[in-house]
Amino acid sequence: MQHTILIIDDEKDIRTALTGILEDEGYQVLCADSAAEGIECALQELPELILLDIWMPGMDGLEALESLKKQLPHVTVIMISGHGTIDTAVRATKLGAFDFIEKPLSLEKVLISVANALQLQELKVENAELKRSSSADSELIGESADIIALREQIRRVALTSASILINGETGSGKNLIACSIHCKSPRRERPFITVHCSAIPEELIESELFGHEKGSLAGAVSQKKGRLDQADGGSLFLDEIGELPLSVQVKILRFIQDGSFERVGGSRQLTADVRIIAASTKSLEQEMANGKFSADLYYQLSTVPFRAPALRERLEDLGALVQHLVALFFRKEGGEAKAFMPDAIDVLLQYSWPGNLRELKNVVERILIMAPGRVISAEDIPSLSGDHLPVLDGALSKSALRDAREEFEREFIIHKLEENDWNISRTADVIELERSNLHRKIKSYGIDVRR
Repeated sequence: MQHTILIIDDEKDIRTALTGILEDEGYQVLCADSAAEGIECALQELPELILLDIWMPGMDGLEALESLKKQLPHVTVIMISGHGTIDTAVRATKLGAFDFIEKPLSLEKVLISVANALQLQELKVENAELKRSSSADSELIGESADIIALREQIRRVALTSASILINGETGSGKNLIACSIHCKSPRRERPFITVHCSAIPEELIESELFGHEKGSLAGAVSQKKGRLDQADGGSLFLDEIGELPLSVQVKILRFIQDGSFERVGGSRQLTADVRIIAASTKSLEQEMANGKFSADLYYQLSTVPFRAPALRERLEDLGALVQHLVALFFRKEGGEAKAFMPDAIDVLLQYSWPGNLRELKNVVERILIMAPGRVISAEDIPSLSGDHLPVLDGALSKSALRDAREEFEREFIIHKLEENDWNISRTADVIELERSNLHRKIKSYGIDVRR
C-alpha cells in the first residue's frame, strides 16, 4: 500500500526537498503553501500523514493542527519549526502532534519520524481490527428463544462486577458466554485471561493462578506473577472450575470476597481488580454433596447463574451458525468462499450433535476442506452417526511395532481428551489411568491441551 503524505509549508525549497526524499522512499506526496489550503487538501485527499510547518503567514501551524484534529481526529501530524521552543513543542504535543522536528531539517530524522508515525498508525489499525474480530467472535449466533434470553441476561449482568457461573454440556459455548460478558462490560479494554483448570497438574495450579516467590517451588529461581496479576483490571475465566483442589477453591473464594491473595511461598497481601467468571460441565451441586466442591464458593459464584443451551435444543439456529463458521474459516484461511445449500443444512439438522458447537465447528471445517466445489450440497456431508477420527490410521502406517504402539496411544489419548472436552481428570477416569501418569504421557507426546 502506498502511503499519502501532505506537506504544508510556505517555503518552496522545503516543500521541494521533502517531496524529493519522500517520493524516493515510495510515498505519494501532496503539497500546500498555506494552512488554509492544506486543511482543504487534507479534507479532500485524507492523507495518512501531514508534515506541518508552525510559522506561516495567516493561520499558523498550531491553529491548523487544532483545526485538523477536530475535523480529522485520526490523522497523524508531524510539526516542523524553524524557531522551536519548549513551550511550542509542549503545546503542539498537547494538541495531538506525533513529533516535533526543528529546522534546518535533518532529512534522515524526517524519514525516521515518518516511518515511525506510519508504523504506529498501522499498529493502531491492526489493534482495532483485532478488537473488532475478538468482539465479533464472542457474539452468540442465533435467534432462538434460548439465545435471545441469554443475550438479554448477558446485557444486564455485564455492566456489574458480579462473579459468574456458567453451566453447560461439553462444547456448548460456555467460553463464548464468558467472552461476551467481558466484551460488553466496562472491562472490555483490559485483559480476558482463560485458565483451563483441568489441563494444569494439581501441584502447579496454585502457582499458575496466584504466582510464586523465589525458592518456593522446585525450580522456582525467580518470582513469578500469576494469572490474577495478568488479568488485573479485566476478567479471569476459570474453565472447569470443579477440577480445582479444595485448598485452591478456598483461596479463590477469599479473592472474590476481598480482592486479596498471596503468592505461593509468600506472606505479603496482594490485591488485584479482577472479575471471576467460572464454568463447569459437572454438576457442582453434586460435587458439593460429594465433598469435592466448596459450598461457600458455589453460592458466591452462582448469584447470577448462566446455562449454555445444547445445540440440539436450538436447532433453528444451525443454519446461521454454519454461515458464521464458514465466514470465520475463510477469514482465517483465505481462499474462495464456499456456501452450504439448504439440502446440506437439512442433513445436518438430522443429527443430534452430542459434541455441540465444538463438534459442529469441526464438521463444518472438515467439509470446507474436503468438498471439491464452491457449493456444498447434501452429497458433500459425511456420515455423522459415528463422526470420530479413526485412531488406527496413523498407527497402521508405521513399520516398527514400538512406533505403531506409540502412535496409537497418542491418537487414542487425543481422541479421548476430545470426547471429554479436554478435561484431564475425567479422561483419566474414563481410560482408567492415574491423572499424574496421563499428564506425563501428554507431555511426552507433545499434546497441546490448552485449547
